Amino acid sequence: MDNTLLEVNNLTVEFATEKGLVKAINGISYSVEKGQCIGIVGESGSGKTVSSLALMRLLPRSGKISGGDLIFNSRQGKTVIQNLSEKEMRSFRGNEIAMVFQEPLTSLNPVLTCGSQVMEAIMLHQQVSKNEGRNRTLELFKRVKLPRPEALLDSYPHQLSGGQKQRVMIAMAISCNPLLLIADEPTTALDVTVQKAILELLKELQEENNMSIIFISHDLGVIAEIADKALVMYKGDIVEQGSILDIFSNPQHPYTKGLLACRPPLYKHLHILPTVKDFLDDSNKTEYILSDKNIITPEERKNSRQKLYALEPVLKVENLKTYFPIHKGVLGKTIDYVKAVDDISFDVYPGEILGIVGESGSGKTTLGRTILRLIEPTSGSINYRGTDIRKLSTEEMRQYRKRLQIIFQDPYSSLNPHLTVGESIVEPMRVHEILNSEKERKARAIELLERVNMNTSQFNLYPHEFSGGQRQRICIARALALNPEFIVCDECISALDVSVQAQVINLLSELKKDFGFTYLFISHDISVIKFISDRMIVLYNGKIEEMGDSDEIYFNPQKEYTKRLINAVPRGTIEDIKAAVSSRHSYRNEKY
Repeated sequence: MDNTLLEVNNLTVEFATEKGLVKAINGISYSVEKGQCIGIVGESGSGKTVSSLALMRLLPRSGKISGGDLIFNSRQGKTVIQNLSEKEMRSFRGNEIAMVFQEPLTSLNPVLTCGSQVMEAIMLHQQVSKNEGRNRTLELFKRVKLPRPEALLDSYPHQLSGGQKQRVMIAMAISCNPLLLIADEPTTALDVTVQKAILELLKELQEENNMSIIFISHDLGVIAEIADKALVMYKGDIVEQGSILDIFSNPQHPYTKGLLACRPPLYKHLHILPTVKDFLDDSNKTEYILSDKNIITPEERKNSRQKLYALEPVLKVENLKTYFPIHKGVLGKTIDYVKAVDDISFDVYPGEILGIVGESGSGKTTLGRTILRLIEPTSGSINYRGTDIRKLSTEEMRQYRKRLQIIFQDPYSSLNPHLTVGESIVEPMRVHEILNSEKERKARAIELLERVNMNTSQFNLYPHEFSGGQRQRICIARALALNPEFIVCDECISALDVSVQAQVINLLSELKKDFGFTYLFISHDISVIKFISDRMIVLYNGKIEEMGDSDEIYFNPQKEYTKRLINAVPRGTIEDIKAAVSSRHSYRNEKY
């Protein structure tokens, strides 16, 4: 009995550009067994998503399948996907293969309720009445464990959290019981706790339906949580494939080794975090990075911290509150408040990296922006180097912001698309009258671009011409243009590939060492906070749950909320992978 569900043989995908045809997929081959979950991992641009869009026949107009075969063992027998007509393909999608996209907000129609969008898929493919479609949608919402499923049927996408929207997308994808589910980066930029819940939900649905899954991610740690087999893609090629255990315990290709090494380690501190580029270049630097010389010893860390906390704090936050009023009625009467930051006090020391961690809605971003007075606080004091910045006038605060800068989460939306990257760096220097002439400012901007590992020739390019990691480095260069002392990093690496995350973390550490910066580093990923910060604050519902040494909190958490954040972190050690694989096999043996 043939157990193969999908065969991909020598798939080639090309895109038409102004410079001619460009190959995005270079003749890749793999197979998916019935009931199997395979993970496809690689950086942005590696071809992961394009390969899945080819399976769904959803390539943009400029793209085409120029070679190979896509053979699917459907309910009607073996089907060559690329030979199906568009009408046949519309029926094939959803019934045989379904897809969950990376960004649920852009995948859901904002003017239709969540329930009506799932009902539409059911009624289209299964030819049932509207009432039956609504009942099945309600059952699906319960199945994907949405809270208040009856209410969410009539809710719009903007009224749901990111994790809830992703569950709606999963409900839509499984509504017709597909044989294969493609999940394209479904947990990217979600809180680690939400990510864990989504992964557990997908595993549960896979087991219930004996459904196959292709799970796409840039993070091997996430792949290890769910997949049985992994494909590693690089520049349109599969450079390595095998069981999860083999890939983690004995990676063969330098690219795979780099992806594994660039994840922040949980049990040691490093001077420099390895990057994929280090392994591909095979330089002498790699030998140092992987040696014991790159490890910060406990004694070194202890001495560094003693010197750090012997200094006077650079920032004192006392009893800080930021409340947002809830209005109701025609006259807009205030009936209650959202307490985004609720009576928070802490100090930050010069040269320190203080991590702020918590789920979405915990108050992290509001806290960072309140400290910079981008959001006005309700009460409390923010004392920076002896000055209560709450008492500064608007003009005084504008001048003071030269000393206090922020790097936002989304580098694309925080850069003006109409300005070249060079002009984006020059503009704040012009506004604050840094340096004496445009020539000097341009020279300084070029120097800053080089400092963040960008090319001088990129000065006159626009933001859309860069990758996410490059845009984030441009934002860092812009923040440095005003010679700041204190920088708030607001989720500045959360949506980046793990390899690019490593580059940005190294850059921030290097700049701290060279310029003596103090950072407030905000993230929802406690493993990143644990690696980069000296101390961490765990926020929950606008209040401080725990505060102290990063290692102490990570390895000895006192509060249940902190334990939940830590337990949600994907594990990347061989022992963790063995335990996960063993657990999955045991479950399947009991079930089948």
